Amino acid sequence: MSTLTSGTTLPFDDDHFHEECAVFGVWGAEGAAGLTALGLHALQHRGQEACGIVAFDSGHFNVHRALGLVGDVFGKGSADSDSNSPIARLTGRAAIGHTRYATSGRTMIRNIQPLWTDLDESGGFALAHNGNLTNARQIKQELRAEGRRFQSTTDTEVILDLVARSNERQLVKRLVSAMKRIVGAYSLVALSKKKLIAARDPAGVRPLVLGRLEEAWVVSSETCGLDIIGADFVRDVKPGEMIVIDENGMESHFPLAEEPSHFCIFEYVYFSRPDSKVNGKDVYSIRRNIGRELAREEVVSADMVVPVPDSGTPSALGYAEVLDIPFELAITRNHYVGRSFIEPDQQHRDLAVLRKLNANRGLLRGKRVVLVDDSIVRGTTSKRIVEMVRDAGATEVHLRIASPPTISPCFYGVDTPSRSELIYNQFESLDQVRNAIKVDSLAYLSIDGLYRAVGEARRSMDAGYCDACFSGDYAIPLLDENDKGVEADQGSLFHEGQR
Repeated sequence: MSTLTSGTTLPFDDDHFHEECAVFGVWGAEGAAGLTALGLHALQHRGQEACGIVAFDSGHFNVHRALGLVGDVFGKGSADSDSNSPIARLTGRAAIGHTRYATSGRTMIRNIQPLWTDLDESGGFALAHNGNLTNARQIKQELRAEGRRFQSTTDTEVILDLVARSNERQLVKRLVSAMKRIVGAYSLVALSKKKLIAARDPAGVRPLVLGRLEEAWVVSSETCGLDIIGADFVRDVKPGEMIVIDENGMESHFPLAEEPSHFCIFEYVYFSRPDSKVNGKDVYSIRRNIGRELAREEVVSADMVVPVPDSGTPSALGYAEVLDIPFELAITRNHYVGRSFIEPDQQHRDLAVLRKLNANRGLLRGKRVVLVDDSIVRGTTSKRIVEMVRDAGATEVHLRIASPPTISPCFYGVDTPSRSELIYNQFESLDQVRNAIKVDSLAYLSIDGLYRAVGEARRSMDAGYCDACFSGDYAIPLLDENDKGVEADQGSLFHEGQR
């Protein structure tokens, strides 16, 4: 997890789970890199620290990768007005891109994706990855024993190296051989001089969708990436599926053994944009359903329901609807606070939430308020928001969380604190958590309620979701942890290769 002292993340953002990247690709369209930049811009919420694009044109790969937001990196000038702009140099009808969120100490140019290598007679090969491999350390140890030296600290380079070392002659088979070695969560987009390839792990933990833009093909982490360039949604890339696109069209392959599906249920709670459709379901509708379920489980008398912006808004609407309590936007978020602001001392760090959020005193004064937020991680931000609402004159503050308690770290591509840092694990009872945050009442959505919101009758291991952060049940083996004797409660501190 990035820290305050790294100067990359505000305290407001640091008290949430962070999805660590997005992938995007275009095949067969003029200005493919420009379209990819737009797609990455729509997917910016999945990673804000670095981004990159690799494009192919007339036998050459062109690469531009840099720290910063997509608009800052690729929005300087345009292909029409500035021949020195990054997009102007990324010519061609095929491109892939990546936007990244890194852990502390890992914000380095050499880790920015897509990664690229030269594969002997096969030519260049670029790869972008969303997820996390749970046997990357084992494979790195084996390759280092053979004399291999890695240029980055990402597990994505493990995949690239396995492709390069494969004895198969055809590129697709080389990638398949690599996929047969790796374990974990991954949505991949790759580019060669003749093909664009997209693939998901057999459990389908991270989202990946396929689209069309006239005659061109597009792949994206979410459908909002398709929307921004006017592409039509075709379908989700299926768990375990490999899509191969070339001048002859698109082919679908299932090269790996079939496994039960375990899509990340937290994508619906927080990670995905509300205007996206992921894993066949509408994110906004599910978040509103979550609020409805939360209201049915925990009734409270109050004068207004107030979302913690922005991710708490749909759930707050559903909550207010069921209990027939007025919905008010009584907290305003400042969207122009830069993520790179360095807090100089503790006093200014304590004021960070006030720079990001402001309470409407006229609405809150003398009112009993229900705050609805998507989750509580460490609890530091929740406590400051509650204080802000009380200072604005609220007589009661009730906190409702639109997800179950987070009790375990994620090892499948999400930057999370260690188990001991999670506020729910620091106390013996819910009442003690309530006292720590200083609210009049506190309630989380039950795990069965979350499953009902996504269309299941109740939680079931056969329902097709990964809920390890709420249950501690890890669907994909944590091979590196077991190999090292490291318990799962080490959280993100374990990861060598965060995205």
